[in-house]
Amino acid sequence: MSGKGGWAWWWARLPLCLLLSLYAPWVPSSLGKPKGHPHMNSIRIDGDITLGGLFPVHGRGSEGKACGELKKEKGIHRLEAMLFALDRINNDPDLLPNITLGARILDTCSRDTHALEQSLTFVRALIEKDGTEVRCGSGGPPIITKPERVVGVIGASGSSVSIMVANILRLFKIPQISYASTAPDLSDNSRYDFFSRVVPSDTYQAQAMVDIVRALKWNYVSTLASEGSYGESGVEAFIQKSRENGGVCIAQSVKIPREPKTGEFDKIIKRLLETSNARGIIIFANEDDIRRVLEAARRANQTGHFFWMGSDSWGSKSAPVLRLEEVAEGAVTILPKRMSVRGFDRYFSSRTLDNNRRNIWFAEFWEDNFHCKLSRHALKKGSHIKKCTNRERIGQDSAYEQEGKVQFVIDAVYAMGHALHAMHRDLCPGRVGLCPRMDPVDGTQLLKYIRNVNFSGIAGNPVTFNENGDAPGRYDIYQYQLRNGSAEYKVIGSWTDHLHLRIERMQWPGSGQQLPRSICSLPCQPGERKKTVKGMACCWHCEPCTGYQYQVDRYTCKTCPYDMRPTENRTSCQPIPIVKLEWDSPWAVLPLFLAVVGIAATLFVVVTFVRYNDTPIVKASGRELSYVLLAGIFLCYATTFLMIAEPDLGTCSLRRIFLGLGMSISYAALLTKTNRIYRIFEQGKRSVSAPRFISPASQLAITFILISLQLLGICVWFVVDPSHSVVDFQDQRTLDPRFARGVLKCDISDLSLICLLGYSMLLMVTCTVYAIKTRGVPETFNEAKPIGFTMYTTCIVWLAFIPIFFGTSQSADKLYIQTTTLTVSVSLSASVSLGMLYMPKVYIILFHIFPFCSWPSPAICPAPCPSSLSCPIPAIIFSSVPPRSHFLPAFPLLGFIHQLFHHVAKEKKKGGGESPPTKKPKQKLILSVFRSAASSWWPVCPCGLQPARPPYPSAVCPARPPARLALPANDTEFSAWVFGDGL
Repeated sequence: MSGKGGWAWWWARLPLCLLLSLYAPWVPSSLGKPKGHPHMNSIRIDGDITLGGLFPVHGRGSEGKACGELKKEKGIHRLEAMLFALDRINNDPDLLPNITLGARILDTCSRDTHALEQSLTFVRALIEKDGTEVRCGSGGPPIITKPERVVGVIGASGSSVSIMVANILRLFKIPQISYASTAPDLSDNSRYDFFSRVVPSDTYQAQAMVDIVRALKWNYVSTLASEGSYGESGVEAFIQKSRENGGVCIAQSVKIPREPKTGEFDKIIKRLLETSNARGIIIFANEDDIRRVLEAARRANQTGHFFWMGSDSWGSKSAPVLRLEEVAEGAVTILPKRMSVRGFDRYFSSRTLDNNRRNIWFAEFWEDNFHCKLSRHALKKGSHIKKCTNRERIGQDSAYEQEGKVQFVIDAVYAMGHALHAMHRDLCPGRVGLCPRMDPVDGTQLLKYIRNVNFSGIAGNPVTFNENGDAPGRYDIYQYQLRNGSAEYKVIGSWTDHLHLRIERMQWPGSGQQLPRSICSLPCQPGERKKTVKGMACCWHCEPCTGYQYQVDRYTCKTCPYDMRPTENRTSCQPIPIVKLEWDSPWAVLPLFLAVVGIAATLFVVVTFVRYNDTPIVKASGRELSYVLLAGIFLCYATTFLMIAEPDLGTCSLRRIFLGLGMSISYAALLTKTNRIYRIFEQGKRSVSAPRFISPASQLAITFILISLQLLGICVWFVVDPSHSVVDFQDQRTLDPRFARGVLKCDISDLSLICLLGYSMLLMVTCTVYAIKTRGVPETFNEAKPIGFTMYTTCIVWLAFIPIFFGTSQSADKLYIQTTTLTVSVSLSASVSLGMLYMPKVYIILFHIFPFCSWPSPAICPAPCPSSLSCPIPAIIFSSVPPRSHFLPAFPLLGFIHQLFHHVAKEKKKGGGESPPTKKPKQKLILSVFRSAASSWWPVCPCGLQPARPPYPSAVCPARPPARLALPANDTEFSAWVFGDGL
């Protein structure tokens, strides 16, 4: 090849020549042998057009060996599928008529470097040195046998092998159609432009596997890949698709070395167990690596722990799981959609050593398949291996199941045949056999025809290629199941752009049809939010929404509005129930009981006093202030009903008015009484004249002035802050929202309540002070001591009220406790006043029955009194006599005090303002004053009867009527008569 054209050709091939020079030491010497010499490393079938074939007849070798053990299904079945397809095409009068297809089939030994060495056979015809200028020693041209020209290659199986070979074939423009390589890298049309495949890319397979993982509700898986383009690219595609679709996280991504060391697979299983929650293992590995992984899992006693999901390299093959059925049980595998080719089953079952001599590896297959030896010399003594008889039959004397990729091998060969047929039709119209335009076949033109083929494959499936040379994605999904001791791959679904998975057909080890879990974290319960682990979206901690929070979405908790609380599962909010103190509440029983009894008792006292209004005991108690005090007591009891009634505008207004008013009325009346007693006795120390404002009218005026101050404050309060009811959601906003309640109440704060009751407390304290100051006054002097006891007890009640009321402000039962405490305290205060001030009088009125005659008017008492009746002397009441005081006179106060002041002044004048010089001057002064006062004011029994002598338990009048009372004659007798045993 001389001239300009020749140099251009060599310059274009210079990079290839440099590349091939690197592999020259590895090129087998047989490649240079002449035609007709047997090729022990390849199958050669003559034809008009030669197709190359690459098959993994043997596995990867170990310990420096290129090839390992024979692969029956993956190698021999697929190789025979190509031979079967060639026979069909050559015998088909409608496809490539008068053109015979030949073949050169090589063993890749499942190793990319070895496949590259072998594939140099396909380009020998293109790089063979031109011998036109070579002359023999005799001067004649040399005799050179040119190798067959390969126009296209079927294969390879592994993606890493196909990638290595595709880099060589594209330089020589030799089209390549793979039947099993699925690595996504091969879809790069800029790098592998002469590569096509009848199987879909792993991009589709990865999407299908991601869809399966999500359908099984797995979100945390590990990946396991064989080193090389197929495994690494497949895992990369799976990870990419899982990220795009979301919801699937990769726990670990483990790579199996190309040349694994001893114990490597045990280390891999140990590493996978580090993330024990990731029980789903995605495998993109070759058949040998899959088997070794399963063996390592069994050695680690992890049978049933891992759930395998294998790619199409596992598919439905029996070799990876042979005698490892229990470890592989439940494995889900994927395989491009296929159908069994029945014609191939008949063809392959009929193969024998006699009719299949073209397959140089068939004898090795025969020995391995039937466990026999063809040569007697190969038999070892003591071995159980028999000698082959050549009468064995495939499928009868050995198990047979069609390998999963047989259909695609046949489709690949037919795709090449249809492309050549279309090319011949266009370039050689009407010509029989090859025409000059197809001799040699142009690889670039052939590629265009390959990409445009569209026919029904051997199984009826459409065979087409897209712009990248990929077949459409159609997969069958299998599961390896054990039933009744037998194992089989069962179809459980399919994938064609979308997943169709029949989960009810799936069986899992140990759990039957229940889906196993492969998740990083358990799903959060309703009302819990996810707190994801940094860098791992599928791993999270579940944090409950606390307090009044509810779950907005998977990652957010939000607080409910102030008037709402979360539902039971905390997925939304619901209104907080509104409560109030009900009439039938246990908290209302005691207040209502006290109020009802108190009102009944008050009304009873009022009725009694009204009926006996003109009796001396009623008059002596100060009728006007007594009725005012009883009105205040009644309002105190009535306030309980207002406090329990449902709050509204009217109820809240009445609460403001009467809650403090009843107490103000009561304490204003008591304060007026104690103040009068105090002023009378204080005035008596300084002067004999009576103090001012002690008349009934004055006392009423003072009382109403004190009450009006309370009313004035209430009116100001109404103007500044009108009364209304509110729903307080903070009052019972407990830590646990289940017990939260909105309290319907009047808008009265604790400060407002203090101000409301503060004036009443001031009156109460002032009254107590006066009661203390008048504690030395005899108790019958206008109720000074009973009033004192009343105020002391009331103070104790309210001192107990303060810590109970304000100490429970944070309690969940604040409404009930405070309302009950307040009403009970008010009722107890009223009960103390009623019991100590009025009940003794009512008792005397009702059980010390007198003919209530007004002394000394005889018109009221016309007839003599019976001797059995008590003597109702208006000036003296004999009752409740202390042990050491028989003389407890209760004279009409003003008259007695006036006479007492008169005699005190008289005694002082008589003694010159000084006490007489006796042993007990004060005692004699008191006796003299009492003697003079008693002799002047002790009345005649009104009914003409003589009062009895001391003691006077009931003041019964005897039958003898004296004219006047006879007093003791001297001071000693008078002292004993008045004070019992003397002073």
